[in-house]
Amino acid sequence: MEREALSDAAQASYNEAAIDLAARMAEARRTSRMAGDYPKTEDERFPDHNRVPLGVAREYARMGNRPLSEDAEALGAAFGARFEHLGLTIGTVIHGVDLKARDDAPFYAFLRRILLERKAIFFRDQHLDEHQQVVFAKRFGNLDAFPFSAPGENPFIAQIIHDQDFPGTENSWHTDVTWMERPSLGSVAQCIHRPPYGGDTLFSDSHAAYLGLPTALAQQLEGVEGVNDYRLFLRRGERAFGDALVAELKEKIPFGVSHPLLRTHPETGKTALFFNSSFLRHESLRDAKTGEPLGEERSRAIVAALLQQHHRPEYLCRFAWTEGALAFWDNRAVQHYAASDYYPHRRVLRRVTISGSRPYYAPEEAPPVPPVL
Repeated sequence: MEREALSDAAQASYNEAAIDLAARMAEARRTSRMAGDYPKTEDERFPDHNRVPLGVAREYARMGNRPLSEDAEALGAAFGARFEHLGLTIGTVIHGVDLKARDDAPFYAFLRRILLERKAIFFRDQHLDEHQQVVFAKRFGNLDAFPFSAPGENPFIAQIIHDQDFPGTENSWHTDVTWMERPSLGSVAQCIHRPPYGGDTLFSDSHAAYLGLPTALAQQLEGVEGVNDYRLFLRRGERAFGDALVAELKEKIPFGVSHPLLRTHPETGKTALFFNSSFLRHESLRDAKTGEPLGEERSRAIVAALLQQHHRPEYLCRFAWTEGALAFWDNRAVQHYAASDYYPHRRVLRRVTISGSRPYYAPEEAPPVPPVL
Protein backbone atom coordinates (compact mmCIF):
# COMPACT_ATOMS: atom_id res chain seq x y z
CA MET A 1 0.00 0.00 0.00
CA GLU A 2 1.39 3.40 -0.99
CA ARG A 3 2.15 5.67 1.95
CA GLU A 4 0.54 9.06 2.12
CA ALA A 5 2.40 11.69 0.06
CA LEU A 6 3.78 14.86 1.60
CA SER A 7 1.40 17.71 1.92
CA ASP A 8 1.92 20.61 -0.48
CA ALA A 9 3.31 22.69 2.37
CA ALA A 10 5.75 20.00 3.47
CA GLN A 11 6.88 19.42 -0.13
CA ALA A 12 7.49 23.14 -0.59
CA SER A 13 9.49 23.26 2.64
CA TYR A 14 11.67 20.33 1.53
CA ASN A 15 12.35 21.87 -1.88
CA GLU A 16 13.24 25.24 -0.35
CA ALA A 17 15.78 23.57 1.96
CA ALA A 18 17.21 21.38 -0.81
CA ILE A 19 17.70 24.30 -3.20
CA ASP A 20 19.37 26.41 -0.51
CA LEU A 21 21.68 23.59 0.58
CA ALA A 22 22.62 22.74 -3.02
CA ALA A 23 23.70 26.32 -3.67
CA ARG A 24 25.74 26.56 -0.47
CA MET A 25 27.46 23.19 -0.99
CA ALA A 26 28.29 24.05 -4.60
CA GLU A 27 29.86 27.30 -3.43
CA ALA A 28 31.88 25.43 -0.79
CA ARG A 29 33.18 23.01 -3.41
CA ARG A 30 34.07 25.88 -5.76
CA THR A 31 35.96 27.72 -3.02
CA SER A 32 37.82 24.55 -2.02
CA ARG A 33 38.82 23.84 -5.61
CA MET A 34 40.05 27.37 -6.18
CA ALA A 35 42.21 26.95 -3.08
CA GLY A 36 43.75 23.84 -4.61
CA ASP A 37 42.00 21.42 -2.27
CA TYR A 38 40.92 18.62 -4.64
CA PRO A 39 42.24 15.17 -5.69
CA LYS A 40 45.32 15.73 -7.84
CA THR A 41 46.52 12.22 -8.74
CA GLU A 42 44.78 9.51 -10.70
CA ASP A 43 44.79 7.24 -7.66
CA GLU A 44 43.12 9.94 -5.56
CA ARG A 45 40.46 10.64 -8.20
CA PHE A 46 39.63 6.99 -8.70
CA PRO A 47 39.31 5.07 -5.42
CA ASP A 48 39.49 1.30 -5.48
CA HIS A 49 35.74 0.80 -5.51
CA ASN A 50 35.43 2.44 -8.96
CA ARG A 51 38.54 2.50 -11.12
CA VAL A 52 36.62 1.49 -14.26
CA PRO A 53 36.79 4.93 -15.89
CA LEU A 54 40.53 5.04 -15.22
CA GLY A 55 41.07 1.65 -16.87
CA VAL A 56 39.37 2.83 -20.05
CA ALA A 57 41.16 6.18 -20.01
CA ARG A 58 44.57 4.55 -19.50
CA GLU A 59 44.07 2.09 -22.33
CA TYR A 60 42.88 4.89 -24.62
CA ALA A 61 45.89 7.02 -23.64
CA ARG A 62 48.17 4.09 -24.47
CA MET A 63 46.45 3.99 -27.88
CA GLY A 64 47.47 7.61 -28.44
CA ASN A 65 44.04 8.98 -27.49
CA ARG A 66 42.63 7.90 -30.82
CA PRO A 67 40.76 4.73 -31.87
CA LEU A 68 43.35 3.84 -34.52
CA SER A 69 46.94 4.87 -35.09
CA GLU A 70 47.73 7.20 -37.97
CA ASP A 71 49.54 4.37 -39.76
CA ALA A 72 46.51 2.10 -39.50
CA GLU A 73 44.24 4.86 -40.76
CA ALA A 74 46.53 5.37 -43.76
CA LEU A 75 46.55 1.66 -44.52
CA GLY A 76 42.77 1.62 -44.39
CA ALA A 77 42.56 4.45 -46.89
CA ALA A 78 44.98 2.64 -49.20
CA PHE A 79 42.75 -0.46 -49.20
CA GLY A 80 39.53 1.51 -49.58
CA ALA A 81 38.34 0.54 -46.10
CA ARG A 82 36.02 2.60 -43.95
CA PHE A 83 36.02 2.20 -40.17
CA GLU A 84 33.01 2.16 -37.86
CA HIS A 85 34.23 2.07 -34.27
CA LEU A 86 31.80 0.44 -31.83
CA GLY A 87 33.61 1.14 -28.57
CA LEU A 88 36.25 3.57 -27.39
CA THR A 89 39.06 1.01 -27.12
CA ILE A 90 37.50 -2.08 -28.71
CA GLY A 91 35.57 -3.21 -31.74
CA THR A 92 35.60 -1.89 -35.32
CA VAL A 93 33.46 -2.75 -38.32
CA ILE A 94 35.56 -2.62 -41.49
CA HIS A 95 33.41 -1.55 -44.43
CA GLY A 96 34.26 -1.48 -48.12
CA VAL A 97 36.22 -4.73 -48.38
CA ASP A 98 35.29 -8.01 -50.06
CA LEU A 99 37.11 -10.85 -48.32
CA LYS A 100 36.37 -13.26 -51.18
CA ALA A 101 38.20 -10.97 -53.60
CA ARG A 102 41.40 -10.47 -51.54
CA ASP A 103 44.36 -12.83 -51.84
CA ASP A 104 47.31 -10.53 -51.15
CA ALA A 105 49.57 -10.68 -48.11
CA PRO A 106 49.68 -6.88 -47.52
CA PHE A 107 45.90 -6.82 -47.11
CA TYR A 108 45.96 -9.53 -44.46
CA ALA A 109 48.87 -7.82 -42.70
CA PHE A 110 46.63 -4.72 -42.61
CA LEU A 111 43.78 -6.72 -41.02
CA ARG A 112 46.15 -8.14 -38.42
CA ARG A 113 47.27 -4.60 -37.60
CA ILE A 114 43.69 -3.47 -37.08
CA LEU A 115 42.93 -6.56 -34.99
CA LEU A 116 45.87 -5.87 -32.67
CA GLU A 117 44.82 -2.25 -32.21
CA ARG A 118 41.05 -2.81 -31.90
CA LYS A 119 40.98 -6.37 -30.44
CA ALA A 120 37.82 -7.36 -32.34
CA ILE A 121 36.99 -6.59 -35.97
CA PHE A 122 33.84 -7.19 -38.00
CA PHE A 123 32.71 -7.34 -41.62
CA ARG A 124 29.24 -7.20 -43.15
CA ASP A 125 27.80 -9.10 -46.13
CA GLN A 126 30.68 -11.51 -46.75
CA HIS A 127 28.72 -14.79 -47.11
CA LEU A 128 31.80 -17.02 -47.14
CA ASP A 129 31.29 -20.73 -47.66
CA GLU A 130 32.95 -23.14 -45.24
CA HIS A 131 36.09 -23.49 -47.34
CA GLN A 132 36.44 -19.73 -47.76
CA GLN A 133 35.98 -19.10 -44.04
CA VAL A 134 38.67 -21.67 -43.21
CA VAL A 135 41.04 -20.17 -45.81
CA PHE A 136 40.46 -16.71 -44.31
CA ALA A 137 41.27 -17.95 -40.79
CA LYS A 138 44.41 -19.77 -41.98
CA ARG A 139 45.82 -16.43 -43.12
CA PHE A 140 46.48 -15.75 -39.44
CA GLY A 141 47.92 -19.06 -38.29
CA ASN A 142 47.37 -22.77 -37.96
CA LEU A 143 43.91 -23.98 -36.99
CA ASP A 144 42.59 -26.03 -34.08
CA ALA A 145 39.76 -28.49 -34.59
CA PHE A 146 37.10 -28.30 -31.91
CA PRO A 147 36.04 -31.63 -30.38
CA PHE A 148 32.90 -30.48 -28.55
CA SER A 149 30.51 -29.38 -31.28
CA ALA A 150 29.22 -30.83 -34.53
CA PRO A 151 31.73 -30.15 -37.32
CA GLY A 152 30.68 -28.77 -40.66
CA GLU A 153 31.60 -30.29 -43.97
CA ASN A 154 35.06 -28.84 -43.33
CA PRO A 155 36.41 -30.40 -40.10
CA PHE A 156 37.77 -27.06 -38.86
CA ILE A 157 34.28 -25.55 -38.86
CA ALA A 158 32.49 -25.71 -35.49
CA GLN A 159 28.76 -25.23 -35.84
CA ILE A 160 27.10 -23.24 -33.03
CA ILE A 161 23.41 -23.99 -33.39
CA HIS A 162 20.69 -23.01 -30.94
CA ASP A 163 16.93 -23.41 -31.21
CA GLN A 164 13.92 -24.38 -29.10
CA ASP A 165 15.48 -27.74 -28.18
CA PHE A 166 19.00 -26.44 -27.52
CA PRO A 167 18.86 -22.91 -26.07
CA GLY A 168 21.92 -20.66 -26.10
CA THR A 169 24.48 -21.42 -23.40
CA GLU A 170 27.33 -19.00 -24.17
CA ASN A 171 25.74 -16.15 -22.19
CA SER A 172 28.58 -15.68 -19.75
CA TRP A 173 31.80 -13.70 -20.10
CA HIS A 174 34.59 -15.90 -21.38
CA THR A 175 37.60 -16.25 -23.63
CA ASP A 176 37.69 -19.36 -25.77
CA VAL A 177 39.22 -22.79 -25.04
CA THR A 178 41.27 -22.01 -21.94
CA TRP A 179 41.17 -25.78 -21.28
CA MET A 180 43.80 -26.15 -24.03
CA GLU A 181 47.50 -26.05 -23.21
CA ARG A 182 47.83 -23.48 -25.99
CA PRO A 183 44.53 -21.59 -26.10
CA SER A 184 43.54 -19.99 -29.35
CA LEU A 185 44.98 -16.82 -30.81
CA GLY A 186 41.56 -15.84 -32.07
CA SER A 187 38.19 -16.97 -33.35
CA VAL A 188 36.51 -16.27 -36.68
CA ALA A 189 32.72 -16.60 -36.60
CA GLN A 190 30.16 -16.02 -39.33
CA CYS A 191 26.41 -15.67 -38.97
CA ILE A 192 24.53 -18.20 -41.11
CA HIS A 193 21.04 -17.79 -39.66
CA ARG A 194 19.93 -14.84 -37.58
CA PRO A 195 16.97 -14.97 -35.20
CA PRO A 196 14.21 -12.41 -35.72
CA TYR A 197 15.46 -10.46 -32.73
CA GLY A 198 18.41 -10.55 -30.32
CA GLY A 199 21.42 -12.84 -30.52
CA ASP A 200 24.05 -10.08 -30.41
CA THR A 201 27.59 -10.80 -29.19
CA LEU A 202 29.25 -8.43 -26.74
CA PHE A 203 33.01 -8.01 -26.41
CA SER A 204 34.96 -6.66 -23.43
CA ASP A 205 38.47 -5.19 -23.47
CA SER A 206 40.64 -7.37 -21.20
CA HIS A 207 43.50 -4.84 -21.29
CA ALA A 208 41.31 -1.98 -20.06
CA ALA A 209 39.70 -4.34 -17.54
CA TYR A 210 43.14 -5.10 -16.11
CA LEU A 211 44.09 -1.42 -15.97
CA GLY A 212 40.81 -0.71 -14.13
CA LEU A 213 41.31 -3.28 -11.38
CA PRO A 214 41.42 -2.15 -7.76
CA THR A 215 45.07 -1.73 -6.87
CA ALA A 216 45.07 -4.35 -4.13
CA LEU A 217 43.37 -6.93 -6.37
CA ALA A 218 45.81 -6.31 -9.23
CA GLN A 219 48.69 -6.89 -6.81
CA GLN A 220 47.13 -10.13 -5.56
CA LEU A 221 47.02 -11.49 -9.11
CA GLU A 222 50.76 -11.16 -9.70
CA GLY A 223 52.12 -14.64 -10.32
CA VAL A 224 48.81 -16.40 -9.68
CA GLU A 225 47.66 -19.26 -11.90
CA GLY A 226 44.65 -21.55 -11.96
CA VAL A 227 43.66 -24.91 -13.41
CA ASN A 228 41.29 -25.05 -16.39
CA ASP A 229 39.43 -28.07 -17.73
CA TYR A 230 36.52 -28.96 -20.04
CA ARG A 231 34.20 -30.52 -17.45
CA LEU A 232 31.41 -28.19 -18.64
CA PHE A 233 31.25 -30.01 -21.97
CA LEU A 234 31.31 -33.39 -20.24
CA ARG A 235 28.33 -32.41 -18.09
CA ARG A 236 26.38 -31.32 -21.14
CA GLY A 237 26.96 -34.66 -22.88
CA GLU A 238 27.15 -37.03 -19.93
CA ARG A 239 24.04 -38.98 -20.97
CA ALA A 240 25.42 -39.61 -24.46
CA PHE A 241 29.19 -39.97 -24.14
CA GLY A 242 29.60 -42.96 -21.86
CA ASP A 243 32.60 -43.80 -19.65
CA ALA A 244 34.76 -45.25 -22.41
CA LEU A 245 34.53 -42.21 -24.67
CA VAL A 246 35.19 -39.81 -21.76
CA ALA A 247 38.24 -41.86 -20.72
CA GLU A 248 39.59 -41.75 -24.28
CA LEU A 249 38.97 -37.98 -24.44
CA LYS A 250 40.91 -37.36 -21.22
CA GLU A 251 43.74 -39.58 -22.45
CA LYS A 252 44.12 -37.69 -25.73
CA ILE A 253 43.33 -34.15 -24.55
CA PRO A 254 44.75 -33.17 -21.12
CA PHE A 255 42.00 -32.70 -18.54
CA GLY A 256 43.39 -29.85 -16.45
CA VAL A 257 46.00 -27.29 -17.50
CA SER A 258 47.38 -24.33 -15.57
CA HIS A 259 47.33 -20.78 -16.91
CA PRO A 260 48.15 -17.39 -15.33
CA LEU A 261 45.26 -15.06 -14.52
CA LEU A 262 47.33 -12.20 -15.93
CA ARG A 263 48.52 -12.81 -19.47
CA THR A 264 51.07 -10.93 -21.54
CA HIS A 265 49.95 -10.45 -25.13
CA PRO A 266 52.74 -12.01 -27.22
CA GLU A 267 52.46 -9.38 -29.99
CA THR A 268 51.65 -6.13 -28.15
CA GLY A 269 53.16 -6.88 -24.73
CA LYS A 270 50.04 -5.59 -22.99
CA THR A 271 48.76 -7.30 -19.85
CA ALA A 272 45.25 -8.75 -19.93
CA LEU A 273 42.97 -10.50 -17.51
CA PHE A 274 42.85 -14.08 -18.73
CA PHE A 275 40.34 -16.65 -17.55
CA ASN A 276 37.13 -18.43 -18.47
CA SER A 277 34.84 -18.82 -15.49
CA SER A 278 33.27 -21.97 -16.93
CA PHE A 279 36.61 -23.73 -17.39
CA LEU A 280 38.63 -22.33 -14.47
CA ARG A 281 38.44 -24.39 -11.31
CA HIS A 282 37.45 -21.60 -8.96
CA GLU A 283 39.11 -23.19 -5.93
CA SER A 284 42.40 -23.99 -7.72
CA LEU A 285 44.45 -20.77 -7.58
CA ARG A 286 48.09 -21.04 -6.56
CA ASP A 287 51.35 -19.13 -6.55
CA ALA A 288 53.10 -20.07 -9.79
CA LYS A 289 56.59 -19.59 -8.34
CA THR A 290 56.18 -21.64 -5.18
CA GLY A 291 53.35 -23.93 -6.22
CA GLU A 292 51.62 -23.10 -2.94
CA PRO A 293 47.80 -23.08 -3.21
CA LEU A 294 46.02 -19.90 -2.15
CA GLY A 295 43.35 -21.99 -0.48
CA GLU A 296 39.75 -22.47 -1.53
CA GLU A 297 38.30 -19.50 0.35
CA ARG A 298 40.81 -16.97 -0.98
CA SER A 299 40.70 -18.49 -4.49
CA ARG A 300 36.93 -18.21 -4.70
CA ALA A 301 36.99 -14.65 -3.36
CA ILE A 302 39.46 -13.58 -6.06
CA VAL A 303 37.49 -15.27 -8.84
CA ALA A 304 34.25 -13.69 -7.58
CA ALA A 305 35.87 -10.26 -7.73
CA LEU A 306 37.21 -10.86 -11.24
CA LEU A 307 33.82 -11.99 -12.50
CA GLN A 308 32.53 -8.48 -11.82
CA GLN A 309 35.17 -6.83 -13.98
CA HIS A 310 34.46 -7.62 -17.63
CA HIS A 311 30.76 -6.84 -17.59
CA ARG A 312 31.22 -3.11 -17.00
CA PRO A 313 29.64 -1.22 -19.92
CA GLU A 314 32.65 1.11 -20.20
CA TYR A 315 34.80 -1.79 -21.43
CA LEU A 316 32.29 -3.09 -23.98
CA CYS A 317 31.24 -3.03 -27.57
CA ARG A 318 28.21 -4.85 -28.96
CA PHE A 319 27.92 -6.43 -32.40
CA ALA A 320 24.50 -7.03 -33.94
CA TRP A 321 24.73 -9.99 -36.29
CA THR A 322 23.38 -9.95 -39.81
CA GLU A 323 23.48 -12.96 -42.09
CA GLY A 324 26.84 -13.12 -43.83
CA ALA A 325 28.52 -10.95 -41.17
CA LEU A 326 31.95 -12.08 -39.96
CA ALA A 327 33.58 -11.42 -36.59
CA PHE A 328 37.27 -11.95 -35.80
CA TRP A 329 38.30 -11.47 -32.19
CA ASP A 330 41.60 -11.78 -30.34
CA ASN A 331 41.17 -14.26 -27.49
CA ARG A 332 44.37 -12.92 -25.93
CA ALA A 333 42.83 -9.47 -25.52
CA VAL A 334 39.06 -9.82 -25.08
CA GLN A 335 36.30 -11.72 -23.43
CA HIS A 336 32.94 -12.13 -25.14
CA TYR A 337 29.34 -12.86 -24.25
CA ALA A 338 26.69 -14.27 -26.61
CA ALA A 339 23.35 -12.79 -25.58
CA SER A 340 20.73 -15.56 -25.34
CA ASP A 341 17.70 -13.33 -25.72
CA TYR A 342 16.15 -14.97 -28.78
CA TYR A 343 14.73 -18.25 -27.44
CA PRO A 344 12.91 -20.22 -28.86
CA HIS A 345 14.16 -18.97 -32.24
CA ARG A 346 17.03 -20.44 -34.23
CA ARG A 347 20.51 -18.92 -34.39
CA VAL A 348 23.38 -20.48 -36.34
CA LEU A 349 27.02 -19.40 -36.39
CA ARG A 350 30.06 -21.11 -37.91
CA ARG A 351 33.32 -20.71 -36.00
CA VAL A 352 36.94 -21.43 -36.84
CA THR A 353 39.60 -21.39 -34.11
CA ILE A 354 43.13 -20.13 -34.83
CA SER A 355 45.95 -21.85 -32.94
CA GLY A 356 47.64 -19.90 -30.19
CA SER A 357 50.63 -20.16 -27.88
CA ARG A 358 51.09 -21.07 -24.23
CA PRO A 359 50.03 -18.12 -22.03
CA TYR A 360 52.73 -16.44 -19.95
CA TYR A 361 53.07 -13.35 -17.78
CA ALA A 362 56.04 -11.01 -18.24
CA PRO A 363 55.13 -7.54 -16.92
CA GLU A 364 58.44 -6.11 -18.11
CA GLU A 365 57.19 -6.48 -21.71
CA ALA A 366 54.20 -4.20 -21.16
CA PRO A 367 54.32 -0.85 -23.01
CA PRO A 368 54.21 2.15 -20.69
CA VAL A 369 50.87 3.68 -19.80
CA PRO A 370 51.13 7.46 -20.19
CA PRO A 371 49.40 9.80 -17.76
CA VAL A 372 45.81 10.41 -18.73
CA LEU A 373 46.18 14.14 -18.06
